[in-house]
Amino acid sequence: MTILIAGCGDLGTEVGLRFAARGERVVGWRRSPGRLPAGIEGVAADLTRSLPPVPADTDVVVIATAAGARTEDAYRSAYVDATANVLDALERDGVVPRRILFVSSTAVYGDADGAWVTEDSPAENPAPTARLVKEAEDVLLGRTDRGTVLRLSGIYGPGRTRLIDQVTGGSAALPPQVQWTNRIHRDDAAAAIVHLVTEVPTPERIYLGSDELPVDLGEVLRFLAAELDLPEPPLADGSGGPARGGARRVDSGRLRSTGFSFTYPTYREGYRAVLAGKGVRHP
Repeated sequence: MTILIAGCGDLGTEVGLRFAARGERVVGWRRSPGRLPAGIEGVAADLTRSLPPVPADTDVVVIATAAGARTEDAYRSAYVDATANVLDALERDGVVPRRILFVSSTAVYGDADGAWVTEDSPAENPAPTARLVKEAEDVLLGRTDRGTVLRLSGIYGPGRTRLIDQVTGGSAALPPQVQWTNRIHRDDAAAAIVHLVTEVPTPERIYLGSDELPVDLGEVLRFLAAELDLPEPPLADGSGGPARGGARRVDSGRLRSTGFSFTYPTYREGYRAVLAGKGVRHP
């Protein structure tokens, strides 16, 4: 059987390597397949255009696309059009996978004023980019009963060190009021994808992928500064506009109820692992 990763970037590559470690054949579609590591068979593909042949024995498809810019055109192309094109290619080649998983985002939720959101909460973020990600979800779930959507919160990990870079670079600022944030380590995100398509015989249509501790952004910044033995960031002046990502707390209880457990259940374990990988020593 073959695992097809449609959109084999950073997350897709980690997913593919995990399947390869299980002894699976993994095919990765991306524009620059030569950059893929051993264990993943790279195939040149632009998900927004005509796609290459789908391996006839494809058992699982993971659609893990990413927009190249935060514009409506880029999001429609990368999410809506790409998802439809992958489904068209499967139909064209007569391939019916056991499971098709679409990597989505908790950005589909709007500002919940700090309330908890679950899979059953209205996904009605009015932002155009968020609406297009939700439209891509609907494309998948409307065209197949074998589809699963995994809405991931903010991914951090190797190569995804935005907050660390802000703290070390001196540009970090503590929000003047509580700003709820939700995150998941890249490795836990990849593990959740593999878990849902291999360990859950009859998955639900939608899952939320976020660690076990929504947290105020200020707390995270203070933690990173302490770990790096740097001064606490200054307080922001409050003129930076609305909170990035909206005010909500993401409940991943449905994912955990399937038997999934996080390697990095909170930001503390996850960021300490990232800092260790960057050669930072801790007390």
